[in-house]
Amino acid sequence: MARLVVLGGGVAGHTAATFAAKWLGKEHEVVVVTPNSKWNWIPSNIWVGVGEMTKDDVTFDLAPVYAKAGITYKQAKAVSINPEGDANSDKPFVTIEYTGQDKAGENEDVTFDYLVNATGPKLNFGATPGLGEGSEIGENTVSVCTADHAVHASEELNKIFEKAKAGEKQKILVGTGHGMCTCQGAAFEYIFNIEHEARKAGIRDNVEIKWISNESFLGDFGMGGLHMKVGGYVVSSRIFTESLFAERGVDYVIGAHVNNVEKGKVGYELLDGSTGEENFDFAMLIPPFAGVGLKAYNKAGEEITDTVFAPNGFMKVDADYTPKPYEEWKASDWPRTYQNPTYKNMFAAGIAFAPPHIISKPMKSPNGTVINPTPPRTGMPSGIMGKAVAHSVVDLMTRGENAHLHEASMAEMGAACVASAGKGWLNGQAAAMTVYPVVPDFDKYPGTGRDTDYTFGEIGLAGHWIKHILHYLFIYKAKLKPGWTLIPE
Repeated sequence: MARLVVLGGGVAGHTAATFAAKWLGKEHEVVVVTPNSKWNWIPSNIWVGVGEMTKDDVTFDLAPVYAKAGITYKQAKAVSINPEGDANSDKPFVTIEYTGQDKAGENEDVTFDYLVNATGPKLNFGATPGLGEGSEIGENTVSVCTADHAVHASEELNKIFEKAKAGEKQKILVGTGHGMCTCQGAAFEYIFNIEHEARKAGIRDNVEIKWISNESFLGDFGMGGLHMKVGGYVVSSRIFTESLFAERGVDYVIGAHVNNVEKGKVGYELLDGSTGEENFDFAMLIPPFAGVGLKAYNKAGEEITDTVFAPNGFMKVDADYTPKPYEEWKASDWPRTYQNPTYKNMFAAGIAFAPPHIISKPMKSPNGTVINPTPPRTGMPSGIMGKAVAHSVVDLMTRGENAHLHEASMAEMGAACVASAGKGWLNGQAAAMTVYPVVPDFDKYPGTGRDTDYTFGEIGLAGHWIKHILHYLFIYKAKLKPGWTLIPE
């Protein structure tokens, strides 16, 4: 019997573990190590953050699901990896620290034959002074990155709305809290859901809503923007997004690196080198992402973290990490199998893998400050990667080390995104978009980098219905309900 250990129980990790367990049956063991007791459908956290859903609507307990699937579940966080074993054994192992109440603080070495790193990111609040401390959000802003964060955000937003109802003018600031953030999409959805709720509550005139982002233009979203078909015409995401901001009366500051947060005030530097400040009564600023801080050691106990992981803490995979100027970046730089080049029995999926470079054009202010979005690897791409990696590992375990590895390059992958702009069965709106490929290929698609026959979008009530249906569909799938494998990633 061989053992697969999956680090992380988010979209990528949960997908990898559940498919691997189904395909392997009882002949081999699948172990999931995740510090969380609950699974969270993160795309709906923005609805929790405006009080339109509860924490229970977007989470469920992992233990019974893994028990049903025959998966060994350890509520713990990974601390370090010994891919060669140690002086006492040649067996690779990962050291974990339990977070569940019954064993909290205890350490264990878990051996593995194959490892999938799907830890996701560390929410690096500490990268911006005043935004938070380390991985913990501070007192000056709120977040919707976790279900608990979103509950707190809803409570604080409700206080703002109550003041607005009493006639007090309120200022709301939403966006990114650092010059190298990703996940502009979550902030984008949240700001327009706040605006929607303010109109529903009849207080829109008393609430100023402003966007602040590290994007060099609206609609970049960490993908360098895109051109898509809208109503039969090819439109840039910049025009599409600027139109929505204008229609909703939302002002914006872009190309901004938030470098300091105080109570009721943020300081920032712009791409042109100038600086500025924004006051606020309520702010939701997405933190930058980093690797979770896993260490790696060789058999002799010497640290080899730099061999296994990139400087940002994400695991190296089969990407081309050769430093090269932006003009020489290629779609082929991106990984295909997500296998670690040094240790062939280790893979990374979702946010946990190290990209070869960003997707958007790199930008710096005259002061040398990097201000550009880092690449998104969440949602549908994470699920596709998780399934492909699971397929590869299962084949390696059952057919031998020369088995074919399955591929899921983001440069050959399409993705669908449904971005909410307000919840409501009769008055809700969402922008439903498809992108192909996620990473642009300018050699194959000159000019736009993407196939405009498969890159299109519309905004309206139907988009909201789609997002609402997908919420229930993917929770159903994650719970391994009958027919779950038929629901695509």
